[in-house]
Formats: sequence, structure tokens, C-alpha cells
Amino acid sequence: MSAAMWSVVIRRSSWEILRQIKRNILLGVAIRTFSTPTGLYGFPHLKTPKGFQPFVDDAIQRPAAEVMRAMDEISDTVCSVVDSAELCRNTHPDREFVEEATKASMKINEYLHYLNTNHDLYDAVKKAEQECHMLSEEAQRGVRNLRADFERGGIHLCPEKLDRVNKLNIEISQLCREYNENIVMDPGTVDIYPSSRIPKNLHYLVKPIYCSKSLITKDLSGSGDTLKEKGFRITTNPQTLTSVLQFSSDDEVRKMVYIRGNSVPHANVDVLKRLISARHELAQIMGSRSYAEFSVKPNMAVSPKVVTSFLLEMSKMVQAKSIEERKLVMKFKREKCGRSDGDLRPWDETYYMTMMKSSSYKLDASVVGSYFSLSNCIEGLKVLVQSLFGATFRIIPLAPGESWDPHVLKLSLDHPEEGDLGYLYLDLYSRKGKYPGCAHFAIKGARRISQTEYQLPIVALVCNFSGSRNPSAVRLNHWEVETLFHEFGHALHSLLSRTDYQHFSGTRTVLDFAEIPSNLFEYYAWDYRVLKKFARHHSTGEEIPQKLVESMQGARDMFAATDLQRQIFYALVDQTLFGEQPFPHGDISSVVAKLKREHTSCEHVEGTHWEARFSHLLNYGAGYYSYLYAKCFAATIWKKLCQEDPLSPTTGFALRTKFLQHGGAREPAALLNDLAGDGIYRYCDGGIMPDISCLCDEMKLFE
Repeated sequence: MSAAMWSVVIRRSSWEILRQIKRNILLGVAIRTFSTPTGLYGFPHLKTPKGFQPFVDDAIQRPAAEVMRAMDEISDTVCSVVDSAELCRNTHPDREFVEEATKASMKINEYLHYLNTNHDLYDAVKKAEQECHMLSEEAQRGVRNLRADFERGGIHLCPEKLDRVNKLNIEISQLCREYNENIVMDPGTVDIYPSSRIPKNLHYLVKPIYCSKSLITKDLSGSGDTLKEKGFRITTNPQTLTSVLQFSSDDEVRKMVYIRGNSVPHANVDVLKRLISARHELAQIMGSRSYAEFSVKPNMAVSPKVVTSFLLEMSKMVQAKSIEERKLVMKFKREKCGRSDGDLRPWDETYYMTMMKSSSYKLDASVVGSYFSLSNCIEGLKVLVQSLFGATFRIIPLAPGESWDPHVLKLSLDHPEEGDLGYLYLDLYSRKGKYPGCAHFAIKGARRISQTEYQLPIVALVCNFSGSRNPSAVRLNHWEVETLFHEFGHALHSLLSRTDYQHFSGTRTVLDFAEIPSNLFEYYAWDYRVLKKFARHHSTGEEIPQKLVESMQGARDMFAATDLQRQIFYALVDQTLFGEQPFPHGDISSVVAKLKREHTSCEHVEGTHWEARFSHLLNYGAGYYSYLYAKCFAATIWKKLCQEDPLSPTTGFALRTKFLQHGGAREPAALLNDLAGDGIYRYCDGGIMPDISCLCDEMKLFE
């Protein structure tokens, strides 16, 4: 994370104070025994919600010494505030903790904007850059990045413009927070009567409701009786929406749920409009033509021109097969409905695709799920680290006050020769008010403290699996298994990082590089040689049959072009909304609808605004293309390095030593070339573009 520039240059006479502060940090955090009461995530400050304020104050006031090391030490503490506050806001069940974390996040972000415009620090970094021949390769890269980050913060601007940049950055942070809060607070609901319209396999996702229904009787008094009619309330959060669209045979139910789920939260229509405007103004003040140009410049792609060229190339490549797939679905629907005509509506697509997959490959979701209990899947994560890296996950007790929910687990990643490598919190079950998807949260970045001390990374893997709190009883569908492995790829990137500076730890690298490990580990969720190691039937213990896995793979590939086309469309929306202006700001949905018509075969439903809860527009503004970059890079790495023997220690050694352990400390292009050899990327208009041939070959897109 680049919450990153940050120190007060201290006099030599203050060395002893610095040493004492560092001793206090070590005594307070690193050498704590598990029996000692602590605070949330292991931070002593966070024993109560009010602890966020002194946590911030401590981060702001702490001094440090030499430039790069001092910057990284302060960054480490500041990032601890930012990251722990972000995790708390998204997962903590106690509203007071959430509110205090929000206040802390706002306060530390304001302080960061102040630090990022401190000319004394900027001058110190520039001087260090001039003397960088005396620094290590990683330190040189760090100093260059710090200087560039300062300049991206507008330190070179006149005071009036700089003040405006600071205000815009604060406004953007507030808008992003408001957008995410709206998603949680207003997921949308649809009430369905009678209850018989909802199939039993969806009952666990819906809430029973009742309404009074009058019964008119023809007696002499003319009075009527009332009857309580049972129905179901469907909350149209993304997970429930997808399940209803997949499994409800009622066209009208699917339609209502689709429209509602793609129309909430309505408040975000205006929030997104203001966010686009604020980011565009910021970019123009910084000398860029668009926010997309400003955002993409530090990445491998370098410019929106390279990104757009890549996306259009992908769009053209996938078009023919996606049209072919759509025709098959339309034909299937007409056969099922006994009609020779009839359109394929947006709420039909998922339902009939699911039915076609099940029909063609005889797949039963409950049969597939019977092999993927949550406890089995956690065992699968252990299989990966043991086979690839010779390490083991060990459940360790949480200290009093460290957890935020009774079902949170803490794992230590241990290596027989190297000892502890890092710590992983697992927060896997859904609950009210929690972040609705799956995500990886960094809490502490890895860094070298001294020649003999190393700060181990701490991360949290957050999911929203429904059902029992007994991991043996929770059954995951395979999409959830794939998502778990995806997020675990991020977690491994952090846990195996061995950078000198936390500024480069794990996923703290350029955006279009950071998604590669997560996409690569998705392959492990599909490979039979991996699955048979942990996917066992919940009652018989039988390992998953190879034929079942082959059927799952066939079903996955059946509409792969359509799925890929959708991702390309999302990336084009992201590039366009944050691209060169003006476009009709008052009607963002018309821009989205136009792109949908041009780059997909799908219909846009008037009045819907899917973009109002596509939170990637916030976190990856003009960077969503990174998923597709990563998909291409991962396809090449899998084919060249992993496919022959995915669990080989040789493969694991290469992944760790040539890739994962470096985080962002080396140039991404150099890491990719070292790992997979020539041909994994090509240069285009001054930027780097992934080779798409392995992905296209895998998806059979070539003629």
C-alpha cells in the first residue's frame, strides 16, 4: 500500500529516543506472549474502540532517522493504522469499533496528505536519490518511488493548486467510503408471494415474511376473514442475486430480482458522478488529460492507450465465440419453452447457462458441494503450502481481545528450517454488516528491522460463506472454492514476501502486477491432481472422482468466451468513465449502455445502473484491466511452469524465489522474465502488454 511518505528528520542527539521507541515497539508488539491481553489484531492500542485515536496520534508523532529506513518505519506504523482501520470498518460486528475506525481512517488520511506535501521530506528524498548509488537495489527503487509518490501528491504545484489537490484527495476518500457504506446499508430487497415461488434450495438465502389477505365470504353480515399468506423477502446482495438468477425457474422472480439488484443503491449514482468529477479535476491539476492517464502511468501498461489497445484486441479475439455461445443459449431456451422465437433477456442468461451446464455435464451442485466442505478447503490451502513451499499452517490461540468474532481463526505459517513466515487470520462466515464479498486485507507488512530481526507479515482472509458455523458442515460451491484460492494467492504473496521494506511487501506493487498470484492460484482450484488431495465426500471420505472434475471443467469452459467478454466490458467501462472528458456526466448509465451494446451481445435494461455497486471503480479506478493482464500472465506462467507438475517443490521454489518473495521490490518485467522466460510480454507504445496466446489457446479462441 502506498500510504507512504512520512517522517520527521531528527537530530543525531535523538538517537537514544529512537532506540527507546523501537524497544517499546518490540516489547509492545513483537515479543508479546499469547497469554498477555492485547487489542484487536494484536495491537495494544486497540483494546477499546477509543484506542484508534491514540493509535493515530502515536503514528503521527513518532520520529525516525535516515531517509529510506525512517520513511519505511513511519510508513509501517501509518499503514498499520490505515490497514487495521480498513479491516475493522469492513468486518467488526461492534458498531462503536466501526465508527471509531472510520474516524481514525479519516484522520490518518488527512495526516498523510499533510506529510505528502512536506517539502523538507521531499528535499531529503531527492537528495537520497542523488546518492542512491550507495544504496541497495531495493532501496534505490524505494527512494525513486518515494520521490515519484511525492510528485503524484502535487508537491511541485503552487500553494493554491496544492491546497486544492489535498482537498480533492480528502473528498475522494470520503466519496469512496460513502459508496461502500451505501452498498452495505442498501443491498435492495424484493418481496415474493406466495412462498411456493421460491425453490427449497434457495430458502437458506431468503427471509420468511407474512401479509394479511382478505377472504370474502357471502354470509348475511357481509364480513370477511383474513388469512396470513407466507412469502419470502429476497435481499439482492451479489451472492443472493447470483443464486436466484441461477436456480429460480420463475421468470418474473428472476426479472424482479435482476432489476432490483442492478438498481441499488440509488444514492451511489450521484456518489459515482461526484467521484468521477473529483478524480478528473485532480488529474487535470496534476497535468494529466484524464484520471485514467494519471492512474495508469506508474503501472506496467504506462498509458490508457496501451490498455485500450489491449482491451480492444481481447474484445475482437473473443467476439466470434461469445456470439456462438449466445446462440446456443437462445436455442436452448426456445426448446425448453416450446417456442420458435423469443429473446434471451438479461435475467435469463445465468439461469439457462446453468441449466445447460447441468444438462450437458450431468452436474448437480449439491453433489459437487458434498466434496467441498469448508474444512476440506482449508485443508486444501495447507496442501498447497506444504507441497509447494515445504511449510505448514498451524492454528494458534488468539490472545484476549485480539479477535473481532468468535469464529475467527489465526494460523501461523511455519517452515521447518526458517521458522515462522507470517500469520493469517481467517474470517470466513457471513454476518450482518460485514463486507459482502471475499477479500485479502494486509494488517502488517513484512520488513527487515535489523540484521538479526525481521518483522513478519500479518494478513486477514475475509469471506462470506453461508450456513453453519461448523466448518465441516459448510458446503462451498465451486465458484466459492475458486474465490477462496484466488484470495489465498494474494495472502501467499504477502506471507512469503521477504522485502527489506514494507513499502514493497507482498501486494504492495503496481496494480497490473499485483493480481497475477491470485489468478495463478485459481488454476489450483481446478486441477484434479490438486483437488484429489483434499476434496473428499463429507460423509464417505471418498476422494472427488476424476470424471466429476472433468465435468466441472467442461461446464466452466462452456461459456468461457462470454465470461471473458463480460470482464473486458467491465474494464472498458472503468477506462471510459475515468478517461478523457467530457461525456454526459448527468447520465453515466448511457455511457455504460453504449459500451455494453458495442462490446457484448447482452441487453441493457433501462433504469438499471449496475455501476452503482461495482466497487472496483473505487479501489481500481482505471485499473480494472489489471485482472485481464493478470489472467494472461497467469495463463502463461501456468503453462510454462506449473502445468506439468503443479505441486512440485521445484515449481514452488521457482514461484517463491523468483516471484512471490520479492513483492514490489523489483521491476515487474524483470520478475516475469526470470520466472517464465522470453515471450510472456511485449512492448507497445512505451508500455508492457501481456502475451495473450496462452490464454487464447487455453480457451480455444484461435481458429
